[in-house]
Amino acid sequence: MGGLLKSSSQGWEFWQGTSRPRYDVAPENIILYGQSIGTVPTIDLAARYECAAVILHSPLMSGLRVAFPDTRKTYCFDAFPSIDKVSKVASPVLVIHGTEDEVIDFSHGLAMYERCPRAVEPLWVEGAGHNDIELYAQYLERLKQFISFELPSS
Repeated sequence: MGGLLKSSSQGWEFWQGTSRPRYDVAPENIILYGQSIGTVPTIDLAARYECAAVILHSPLMSGLRVAFPDTRKTYCFDAFPSIDKVSKVASPVLVIHGTEDEVIDFSHGLAMYERCPRAVEPLWVEGAGHNDIELYAQYLERLKQFISFELPSS
């Protein structure tokens, strides 16, 4: 397991109390949020552990598919095959992506959304790029709607 994924697993174990019992946060109280390359460890964790929800902000299908957009399958040397893991996420998933993303093409967000078994209504931010989605009013509105009304209350 690479450094990025190993670090996220260690963080999960820390909060879950498996490596340090100081913090015993119940999985139903954890919302995993990943943005851009951060969606890689978010999806990896969510595919392996129970959590309340997952938010994928400008997700990438895989590292190779970002660098080579015509790539249609996952190769063994692709370090970040999120497209192959997202179907294993059992939690509700909100996908957010700007339609004019110049770093990770909008098609990545669409593909990830289509593969999520428990995807909720996505947020496609018309005209937003990779680093300005938070400036659009519908971003905070959608997050609030998802967290406050679409997740099961505990």
